[in-house]
Amino acid sequence: MTAKVRAVGANTPNGTRGNRRRTGMLAVAGALVLATVAACGGGSNNSGSQGGFKPVKQTGGALTVWVDASRMDAAKLYQQQHPDVKMNIVSYDGDANGSNYLRTKVSLFNRTRKGWPDVVFSSQNNETTWAVDAGFTAPLNKGLIPQSTLAGWAKGANTPCTVNGTLYCLRNDLAQTVLWYNAPLMKQWGYQVPQTWEEYQALGEKVATEHPGYLVGSAGDTWAPELYMWPSKCGANQITGPKAVTVSTGSANCTRMASLLDTLIKNKTMSMSSVFSSDFDKNEAGKILMLPGPSWFGGALFQGSFKTPAHQIAVSPMPKWSADSGSTAGNVGGGTWLLSAHSANLKAATAFLTWVTTSDDYQAKLAPGYPAYAAAAKNWLAKQASSGYFTGDISAPLQAAADEVWPGWGYGQFSQEAVWAATVTPQLTAGKSIVSLLPAWQTAIANYARAAGYKVTTQ
Repeated sequence: MTAKVRAVGANTPNGTRGNRRRTGMLAVAGALVLATVAACGGGSNNSGSQGGFKPVKQTGGALTVWVDASRMDAAKLYQQQHPDVKMNIVSYDGDANGSNYLRTKVSLFNRTRKGWPDVVFSSQNNETTWAVDAGFTAPLNKGLIPQSTLAGWAKGANTPCTVNGTLYCLRNDLAQTVLWYNAPLMKQWGYQVPQTWEEYQALGEKVATEHPGYLVGSAGDTWAPELYMWPSKCGANQITGPKAVTVSTGSANCTRMASLLDTLIKNKTMSMSSVFSSDFDKNEAGKILMLPGPSWFGGALFQGSFKTPAHQIAVSPMPKWSADSGSTAGNVGGGTWLLSAHSANLKAATAFLTWVTTSDDYQAKLAPGYPAYAAAAKNWLAKQASSGYFTGDISAPLQAAADEVWPGWGYGQFSQEAVWAATVTPQLTAGKSIVSLLPAWQTAIANYARAAGYKVTTQ
């Protein structure tokens, strides 16, 4: 059985794009909802055996799974392959764009003591910041899933799911950043793919003079800090505890990238339009020389939105700063699966959760994003390579980047994208530089974090 629900005011999911364009949550409202959930006593169910988790009476019955539009194929395929499992498949917005639909419904279920789904997909990576305290999500590494299975995820992939050493969700896909570029243009113009950010800036300055109108990047989306400040190891979002964050936007790691962006924005090789806007699609999509972006840019943007012809787009690792020992990546998106601590059908729920995150039948053959499970990712990459769309080896840089996401940028309950959109973007549009806005950005992050109940340390 398949049902559909929709959060009032939430954007309808639109495949990969709908899940990635997260404009964030309203921090004050989020903090109030969290307080309400905690006050309802939802967390009291996380006491007892199995490291603090006491399962409810296991009565079996239908398995209720909540998915967004992009994950509907996964649930339907599982039902097809397991006809003996009775399933209620519910379509919802996947918490896209920070709708908080899941958290609001869990608050209601905690009050009425019924209605919780068994397994839920979320397009957000920060659900554990409220779901653990609400007593909603079950600990997965306390006897439910073998450690031998859990060891198969990419390095650091399940960090957003881990609270005080306990794993409360599983990462579905990664969105590690790499450098996408037009290989024929690079060759035609005699340019080398930059290995360092210094080379990247120098090439951007050269392009501005020799090929005006062409782009080496875009900083026009709300995830710009995740694309550029995160890989630069800017300490704007260092989550140091369940409710603690250190914010430092004035360090050299922040100012070096801010200065680079200011230079390229000024010479117009760095776009300030959203890559999903009609303006970008019409006027700039055909002028891309390079574009730092997450793993999903290849299919969703170049092959999908931009309709870039085959045999043009290639992938390289993110540049590194010459003073750094190695490359670091950021992350823009990805999603998680949560298993309800209230499930009366843990055996079936765990079986589905394991299958949907590790099975090649879904993750390698059907999934739109780069799988977080390493073995499935390898086969997913083989499928991309066999399509004949990309040029050169895309597997090596994407695999390397999956293990290079800088761990110093955390997944707080507040949204960095919302902060950037409210604080930096309007001022950039008004002609201010990013370097000059770094203090205001730090203040805004601190304010959003405090509103969400965080203890904030600034440097």
